[in-house]
Amino acid sequence: MGVSGSGKSTVGEVLAEKLGLPFLEGDTLHPKGNVEKMSAGIPLSDEDRWPWLDLIGARLAEASDGVVISCSALKKTYRDRLRQKAAAPLFFVFLDGSLAVLREHMAHRTGHFMPLSMLDSQLATLEPPIGEPLVLRQDIAVPIDHIVETSATWLLGSEV
Repeated sequence: MGVSGSGKSTVGEVLAEKLGLPFLEGDTLHPKGNVEKMSAGIPLSDEDRWPWLDLIGARLAEASDGVVISCSALKKTYRDRLRQKAAAPLFFVFLDGSLAVLREHMAHRTGHFMPLSMLDSQLATLEPPIGEPLVLRQDIAVPIDHIVETSATWLLGSEV
């Protein structure tokens, strides 16, 4: 989880491969209207996000053997909704970093619908998951291999 440009897709794909789990890019579950709004630089409202979060939650609930899903999950209420829909312990790897690193990541992306202009609204919406259960914060300034290795170690060693 994290704002746009934090590396959710890249870390998620590599982490899923390391853990031997399927990976789902959460953005692929956005309805067409959400993608059109974000592409136009219009932030999503909570009402826009609920159906999308419910789809992600349903995929989590269906994955009895585990799944890695990339999802911004910017607000505590969004994460709580995912926890409720998943109906099982839900782990979050919070990809966190400075504005400079985020801008750098976004500047080098190609083919993504989220414009750089949306980063400020995502940061304004972000409620960091400080003190929430089953959350690991990772600094996106470190190499992806390190993020994946420490995340996998944490996930495999966590007891719920």
